[in-house]
Amino acid sequence: MSIISLIIKREFFAKVRNKSFIVMTFLSPLLFVGIAVIVGYLSSMKADVKRVAIHDETGLFATGFLAQNSEDSDYKYYDFSQIDNQFLKDSITNNGYEGILVIPKTNEITDLENKIEFISNGSPSISFIENAQDIIAEKLTKINLENAHLDTLAIKKAQAHVNINIAKTSGEQGLKGLNEAKIAIGGAFGYLIMMFIIIYGNMVMRSVIEEKTNRIIEIIISSVKPFQLMIGKIIGTSLAGILQFTIWVVIGLSLLFAASAFFGVNVGSPALIEHSPTEFTGTAQLFIKELWNLPIASILIGFVVYFIGGYFLYSSFYAAIGAAVDNQTDSQQFLLPVIMPLMLSVYVGFFSVVNDPNSTIAVAFSLFPLTSPIVMLMRIPFGVPLWQIGVSIALLFGTFLLVVWFAAKIYRIGILMYGKKPSWKELYRWLKY
Repeated sequence: MSIISLIIKREFFAKVRNKSFIVMTFLSPLLFVGIAVIVGYLSSMKADVKRVAIHDETGLFATGFLAQNSEDSDYKYYDFSQIDNQFLKDSITNNGYEGILVIPKTNEITDLENKIEFISNGSPSISFIENAQDIIAEKLTKINLENAHLDTLAIKKAQAHVNINIAKTSGEQGLKGLNEAKIAIGGAFGYLIMMFIIIYGNMVMRSVIEEKTNRIIEIIISSVKPFQLMIGKIIGTSLAGILQFTIWVVIGLSLLFAASAFFGVNVGSPALIEHSPTEFTGTAQLFIKELWNLPIASILIGFVVYFIGGYFLYSSFYAAIGAAVDNQTDSQQFLLPVIMPLMLSVYVGFFSVVNDPNSTIAVAFSLFPLTSPIVMLMRIPFGVPLWQIGVSIALLFGTFLLVVWFAAKIYRIGILMYGKKPSWKELYRWLKY
C-alpha cells in the first residue's frame, strides 16, 4: 500500500472515530429539523393586534382607516376624533394603544401633506407608516380630483392593469419567477460547497496544528515527504466529510418521508399533482414541469466536480496556514484572504447572476478559479456554453495543482517551525526555498 493511501486511511479513521464527529453526524440533522419546526411554528403564530387611535379633525380620513379593520389585520383602528387630543396623548400608555394618528384641520386640504403626525412612545414599523400614508394619499388625491371638477369614477375606470404573459418561441406557455427558482437551486448547491470548504478546511488546518503542537509531526516527517502528508490529510479529511454529508442526506430524507407519512402527504407522487387540483393549481404544475426541464444532469455533475476541485483548492491553503502557525489564534491573519473570495462569490452570484447570468461580471467570476465553484453552479441552471464550463474546470484544477505546489513549499518549512509567528514576508521567503 502506498504511503499516501496509508495517510489517507489514518486521517479518515482518526476523524470518523472521534466522539464529537459521531455525535454531530447524528445530532446535526435533528438540530436542523428542530430549528425548522420551531421557525415554522413561530411564523404561524399570529402577532398581537396593535391598537391605533385616530384623531381626525377634518372628518375625512377616519372612515378609510376603520375600513382596514379585519380579523387578519395586525392593526386595529379606533376613531376618537371627538375626544380631546391632549387627553388621548396622556392615555396612550395607560390604555395600551400603539399610538395616535393626528390629522389636524387646515385651511387648505393640500396643507395636510406635511402636517399629519403619529404620536407614540416607540418607533412605528415602516409598513404601518407606508400603509397610513397610502390611505391618506388616496383620499387626498380623490379630493384634489373632485376640486378640479374631474370625474373620479371615469379616471378609476380608465386606469389600466397590465399582466404580461410569458411564452416560449416554441409556443409553450412560460412561467414567471422561474429565474428566482433557478438562482435558488444554484445558490443552494453553491452555499453547500462554501460551508463544506469552511468546515472541513478548518478541520485540515486544526489537524496540522495539533500534530505540530504535539511534535508528532517530527516523527511522521522522518518517514514521509511533506507533500505526501499534505495530500493525504486533504483527501482523508474530505472522505470523512463526504461520509458525514451522505449520512446527513440519508437522515434528512428519512425524516422528510417520516414526516410526510405522519401527516398523510405523499411526497413526490405524480398522482398528488394530477388528482389534487385544490392543492396544486395549473401554475404549480407548470412550475414543476419547468424545473424538470432544467439541466439536472449538468447541475449534479457540476456540483460533484466543483465540489472536489473547490475543496481541494482551498484545503491546500488551509493546510499551508496550519503548517505556518502554532495555534488557531495566529491563523486569523491568514484566513481572511482565503475566506474573502468565497464571500465575494456568494455576493456576485446573488447580485449579478440573478439579474444577468451571461453578463461580463458573471462570466468572469465563473471562470476565475477562486470563485468559480460557487458562481458557475449558480449559472448552470440558466444554461452555460460547454466551452465555458470546460475552461472553468481546467482553470480550477490547474490552479489547484499550482497552489498545491506553492503550499507544499510553505508546508515543508512551516511544519518544523516553532515559537515564531510568520509574517507575509517570511512566507514569501519560504516559497523560494
